[in-house]
Amino acid sequence: MAYQFYYWSVIQGRGEVVRLALEEAGADYIDVAREETSEDGRRDVILTKLQDENLICPPFAPPFLVDGDFMIAQAANILQYLGPRIGLSPGDEHSCLFAHQIQLTVTDLLMEVHDTHHPISNALYFEDQIEEAKKRSAGFIENRIPKHMAYYEKILNNNPAQSNWLIGHDLTYPDLSIFQVVEGLRYAFPKAFSEIEGNFPKVIALHDAVAKRSNVSEYLTSDRRIPFNTMGIFRYYPELDT
Repeated sequence: MAYQFYYWSVIQGRGEVVRLALEEAGADYIDVAREETSEDGRRDVILTKLQDENLICPPFAPPFLVDGDFMIAQAANILQYLGPRIGLSPGDEHSCLFAHQIQLTVTDLLMEVHDTHHPISNALYFEDQIEEAKKRSAGFIENRIPKHMAYYEKILNNNPAQSNWLIGHDLTYPDLSIFQVVEGLRYAFPKAFSEIEGNFPKVIALHDAVAKRSNVSEYLTSDRRIPFNTMGIFRYYPELDT
């Protein structure tokens, strides 16, 4: 049976790292909400699951994946489950734990990115918190982007295989997530990120290698890849890109 993937149909958001893994693996999957023809239908197909009072292991929010009797939520958790099933996990237990560790760190980074444009509350519009967003973004650009990039660069430098992938000799699912991080930062902070990305050549080389992979390349140019926009995690606001 095809994997059933549930995420909002108009944004990349937290679900995109899962989409990238499914696409790279050539896995048989259905992006359930995007199968619906109406906007209300796309939303309702997710809310029906979230509001089901009889689920024993309910998800708190999308993304979540249904595989037969299993329902798995949280992007990092989904990827830990999918990885060995679609050939994107390293082979030994220690390396699998490290892959999950990297993915959880990416999850932390995505939350920090979100908070650059919604530093007070996600219940408020961006326009209601612009001044706070400017301050939050300045700190994120100056301190947090370099810190995260340096961490991923260190992992690449210290990989005993010297394969230019994060773990071992082959691409694994966190490599795809680092690709997405670079893509997102280039979109959201094009000026700021362009000034520092040269300091992390192995991270950028990883990004470029992922982009050239046949399944990923086809996905990126297809209508299955939702464009970045001002509804997702990575949002471009010129006043924040300083």
